[in-house]
Amino acid sequence: MNTIKVETLKPEQSFKEELLIDKSFILLGAGQKVTAELLKELQMWNITEVLLDGTNPFVKPETNAPVSESEFEDVTIDGVTQQTEAPKMNTQIKEALAKAQGTSNEKGRLNAVLNVYNEYMTYIHSVYTRYATHGDFNKDELFETVKELCVFVKENRRYVLRISPSVETRTKNYLVSHAMRSTIFAIVIGLKLHLNFQQLQELGVGCILHEIGMLKLPSYLYLSEKRFSHAERAKIATHPLLGYQIINMADFPIPVQRSILEHHEREDGSGYPQNLTANNISDYAKIISVVCSYEAMSSPRNFREARTTYDAMVEMLKNQNSKYNGDVIKALLYSLSIYPIGAYVYLANGKIGQVCDVNPDNPKNPIVQILGEKAADGDPRTIETDDGINKIVRVLNSAEARDAVKFLKKEEVS
Repeated sequence: MNTIKVETLKPEQSFKEELLIDKSFILLGAGQKVTAELLKELQMWNITEVLLDGTNPFVKPETNAPVSESEFEDVTIDGVTQQTEAPKMNTQIKEALAKAQGTSNEKGRLNAVLNVYNEYMTYIHSVYTRYATHGDFNKDELFETVKELCVFVKENRRYVLRISPSVETRTKNYLVSHAMRSTIFAIVIGLKLHLNFQQLQELGVGCILHEIGMLKLPSYLYLSEKRFSHAERAKIATHPLLGYQIINMADFPIPVQRSILEHHEREDGSGYPQNLTANNISDYAKIISVVCSYEAMSSPRNFREARTTYDAMVEMLKNQNSKYNGDVIKALLYSLSIYPIGAYVYLANGKIGQVCDVNPDNPKNPIVQILGEKAADGDPRTIETDDGINKIVRVLNSAEARDAVKFLKKEEVS
């Protein structure tokens, strides 16, 4: 490992080996060119020296030993060892999509949509695994897959937003689950903001890959069962830059690159890695910033319970125009309602329901599906909440919601 003075680096210069800030943090991948912007950032960070190293950046968490080429068939992603192969996605996803389109009743449609959702989760897992083992992406397949996902979300918005992966799924596949849920929210917001189809695709691809830089860090940092130390948080804060370097080397479109680099920037300049302010943050990054934060707040981790989606929404609303873009927050609110789709709620009439759709005229009074009651056609009964007897009194916490669903299932069986 050799030391290089930053003052000797020149724009367009490249190296056969990786440049590192220190033994843990990769600055540039092998063959990646130095840019004037990067040199400026190094000066801003007061970094005067970097390291040149050709060792493999992927290490096994159990041994901290470099992964040799002969071991590339096995890789640890989210704590689970996988046998790797090129993504198979399209056949399984297209079959699941076809089944979903042929289902009309409410329960059948929900199950079919969940099946499609799980197939996309599998695909995203394969994208991350492929990069970790082969160092590349099938970009054409990824964009085609996201195109299908955009159509699927547009046609099934009120069903797909009700899906909440289990704690076990989120724990074992945190990056994948986070990427999937964030991408669903991002596409929903993009549709509300009337993005064109190419923009929706780029936004979706950027959101799926926004955590790809985490693969350059030890996996315990995103699988931890404890709160992070200051040093650990500092390491995690490098993942947008690491992700940008990965996507830049893979020659993704510039808007996708920027969305990954800037997704932790904040409107007031309090974000990272560049402390950008409102007008300097890309539109896609503003959306991913919102959905990434909202998804993280409303998801359980090993070291804490999830907030309710209502609490997460309120927190986002408190920070609109300070941390988050106001237009994006408004689009999130009107897409999910203040009591977000999927939330279980207690009504003033004593009934329990699940929010199943928004009220386009009033995000405070969404459409609710009453648990245990059916309409004339046999589907669950839905009502529009109001400020009277059908008013939402509060949101059920996760334990209350589970108990209510279990009780009603027992009632149906008996």
